[in-house]
Amino acid sequence: MEPLVTNIEDATKENTNFRKVLHTGPKRQSQLTVMSLKPGEDIGMEVHEGDQFLRIEQGKGKAILGGQEYEVEDDFAIVIPAGTEHNVVNTGGEDMKLYSIYSPAEHPEGTIHATKAEAEEAEGH
Repeated sequence: MEPLVTNIEDATKENTNFRKVLHTGPKRQSQLTVMSLKPGEDIGMEVHEGDQFLRIEQGKGKAILGGQEYEVEDDFAIVIPAGTEHNVVNTGGEDMKLYSIYSPAEHPEGTIHATKAEAEEAEGH
């Protein structure tokens, strides 16, 4: 896999897919994805074996981490330690745009899920 150099703010804000993988490291030790959540939509409660970093580029909502709720909006970062149950909910009136760095990679290289329903079907939910 080639290195990736991009304007992550633009790439995140221009994304219209629920989830799109932008880059996966050659040994799958890290992965960069962008996401777009419609008003009222959430990522879905989940737990990962590795750490995850999220940054909100547009919108507002709440992050639920280990049962505790946090209000989040533009420019907020969320660091999720491995094994922490978590969710992000768009509580605003516009699409929430965020990017995520997984360590290790979470999704197959090249993954694009246009909608949350498509993502859930692909993941067997």
